[in-house]
Amino acid sequence: MPHTPEPSAASPDGATEAAGLPCVMVFNANDPSGAGGLGADLTAMSSASVYVLPVVTGAYIRDTVEVHDHLAFDEEAVGEQARCALEDVPVQAFKVGFVGSAENLSAIAAITTDYAEVPLVTYMPDLSWWDELAIENYLDACAELLLPQTTVLVGNHSTLCRWLLPDWSDERAPGPRDIARAAAAHGAPYTLVTGFNAADQYLESHLASPETVLASARHERFAATFSGAGDTLSAALCALIAGGADLQTACIEALSYLDQCLDAGFQPGMGHAVPDRLFWSHDDEPAPAVEPAPDSTLDAEHFPLDTTRH
Repeated sequence: MPHTPEPSAASPDGATEAAGLPCVMVFNANDPSGAGGLGADLTAMSSASVYVLPVVTGAYIRDTVEVHDHLAFDEEAVGEQARCALEDVPVQAFKVGFVGSAENLSAIAAITTDYAEVPLVTYMPDLSWWDELAIENYLDACAELLLPQTTVLVGNHSTLCRWLLPDWSDERAPGPRDIARAAAAHGAPYTLVTGFNAADQYLESHLASPETVLASARHERFAATFSGAGDTLSAALCALIAGGADLQTACIEALSYLDQCLDAGFQPGMGHAVPDRLFWSHDDEPAPAVEPAPDSTLDAEHFPLDTTRH
């Protein structure tokens, strides 16, 4: 049974949490568009006041419209990054996003097995841009190797249904407990399912176990199409768990944070909108312009900190 989140975690040799920020290790791909991937993890988790140990598993080739391709690191490179950092820094939670290959999932599962008492949040994104055989191999490896160690599985309703309930034949769409039961069959005790169509203008999200729905949230649907929402939500959830919040509280706060990120979202390019994960840091009034003196240089003593935006 995967670990239920507690206020603190320990390293394999029993070392307790040191004073300072909670630490989280994230396995994810770099996203050069800035919409998701490690960039989303870093900014969302920093917003929740945790220290992030980012393990690069590969890189997307994408823009804000779509994913064109993905380049995966080999499993040795992924494993060596993680183990080197973990020998130095004890972590309070793990998050796994898209890591590019079944081999990388295997390497990550071997690592998290050594830290069985540390909560693990697994996020499954939409992989419809990928090759069908690659998708099948990846999902099979995730179900077999990672879900047995996962504390909370996070994903969109349609994505999780296609993966976990491919033979669903009921006229009724699968509910949160149906999906949670399917995830629990592979070992994940809790599932956070997003994107339920509650009504024309609302979407619902539910934290569920096979027995019950533990928390729910309804938010107004945004007119814009967003990239990076799932990584943002799962990163915030993982960070809040690492900080000591109980699972239900962490879920509600992470969903509220995502809603505010989307409300402040913007369109940086010609494609989809992206969440503003640092919405809370913006001043109401723009910072005054500072004109440097002629032939001057900026250094630590003279940099006008009180006029910076963030």
